[in-house]
Amino acid sequence: MTVVGLDEAAVTAWITELGVGAIPPLRFERIGNGRSNLTFSVRDSGGARWVLRRPPLGTLLASAHDVVREHKILTGLQGTDVPVPKVLGLTEDPAVTDTPLLLMSYVGGIVVDDVAVGETLSVERRAKIGASLTDTLASIHAVDLESAGLNDLASHKPYAERQLKRWAGQWEKSKTREHPGVDELAARLHRSVPAQVETRLVHGDFHLSNVITSAEDGHIVAVLDWELCTLGDPLADIGALLAYWPQAGDAFAGPFMASTLEGFPSRQELAAAYFAATGRDAAALGFWHTLALWKIGIIAEGILRRVMNDPRNAGKTPPSSKLVDDIIERALAVADEAGL
Repeated sequence: MTVVGLDEAAVTAWITELGVGAIPPLRFERIGNGRSNLTFSVRDSGGARWVLRRPPLGTLLASAHDVVREHKILTGLQGTDVPVPKVLGLTEDPAVTDTPLLLMSYVGGIVVDDVAVGETLSVERRAKIGASLTDTLASIHAVDLESAGLNDLASHKPYAERQLKRWAGQWEKSKTREHPGVDELAARLHRSVPAQVETRLVHGDFHLSNVITSAEDGHIVAVLDWELCTLGDPLADIGALLAYWPQAGDAFAGPFMASTLEGFPSRQELAAAYFAATGRDAAALGFWHTLALWKIGIIAEGILRRVMNDPRNAGKTPPSSKLVDDIIERALAVADEAGL
């Protein structure tokens, strides 16, 4: 079966020539729930396995889904305390591909990307995964930017203002309809921007579905999907983790429901563990939680737009305008709770 988005013969030749020990023929299979950069499993005839990434199909917004940038980030993180796959190759050769391709090592383990996977884990294992999430996030925010070669990854100007400008622009370029809630949140966030006291590496999309956990003890063995990584306020990441973390009793459902299972920490417990580990001030957390939900709503709208433009970009769960509406409704509720 032909894999959409790859010239299998040309990519096979490229991987074989990298010297990673690949024995052709190679088999390619799209994996994961992601609808941003596309991820493929690569297997050779000897049983070895790798992971390949490329941007989505069709027309993309400027600066979005930059696989070359993702390569720079992962290369910089090699040898740090942040668990990431090993970078094996990058190609922009038009004889191989129409977009950049990034080859990485395969990391075995469990990705808790739906409730069914979470239900296979013990309550104790779920608790260990929750604890490892905040420890891993703290390690990301402790990266020395200079030694990792990432000090020039992005602007050092105040992050909140940059995010508000960027995602308001993304909304205008990708929206499928008008949405008063998105506009109201933008206005409320603009009025409530907190002062930035430090500039750190920010993952930009850190949540349960974007990490691989050990099959033995639940600790995180790899952090994935670095395409939104930038420099900025580290509280943005803990706000995003909470935004992607539904818990039992929430009025709003969503696509990331595994965290509602017994054993996973509550949002309050996650935040408390992060701030205890890092010693940071939690005063602005409500702002960053709200901004993260607003941004996720815009991202979901962008996915909807991409699938409308090219149905080949659809993942396992078809996007919907109702999902965007639910996320924005939850963002407004969090903004109310935070007094924004």
